Amino acid sequence: MSTTARVTRKGYHHGDLSNALIGAAIELARVGGPEAIVLREAARRVGVSATSAYRHFASHHELIVAVKDHVQQELTRAMAAEPVPPHAEPPAQALARLHALGRGYLRFAQQEPGWFRAAFNHETPTASSSESFLLLSDALDGLVTAGVLPADRRAEVETPVWATIHGLAQLLVDGPLSTLPENLKQDTIEQTQHFITRALRE
Repeated sequence: MSTTARVTRKGYHHGDLSNALIGAAIELARVGGPEAIVLREAARRVGVSATSAYRHFASHHELIVAVKDHVQQELTRAMAAEPVPPHAEPPAQALARLHALGRGYLRFAQQEPGWFRAAFNHETPTASSSESFLLLSDALDGLVTAGVLPADRRAEVETPVWATIHGLAQLLVDGPLSTLPENLKQDTIEQTQHFITRALRE
């Protein structure tokens, strides 16, 4: 059963209560972010008592971690699904792939702000081995192979690139850029990607 499936009082089978609670919590986070993840409310939505819920999740923290794992996977899928325009030359194609991942990241943040906030909830650290981080790392390796990024500058490049895109995402979702017209948001995204390209090539 999918954790995002709608769950009713009779909507889960024996042994599936944990997944049902996670599914309810995922929907709570989608609307209200990490602050909306409340085990008692998830239990109410599923149709069981809080006591039953606590048999599966000993703490609020455990449920937040489960939701965070799910939304991190959704973020990874959004990044990977962003189309990459074809280019004849390997350097241009490698850059296009990197920028597609960034656009996917930003699109996810703007379309699913509740999930985006839950994906980076400070209560549960985000592992550097997360799939979204590995996608970025692989794209940067591709820049080295394509001759865009010198091999001796490859180490630790993930952090500044990730910080740049993540910072822009936060500005677009919760900051002053959230009120920009859509065309200006797109201009800002393109300018940021040009900035990243210049920084990697210099």
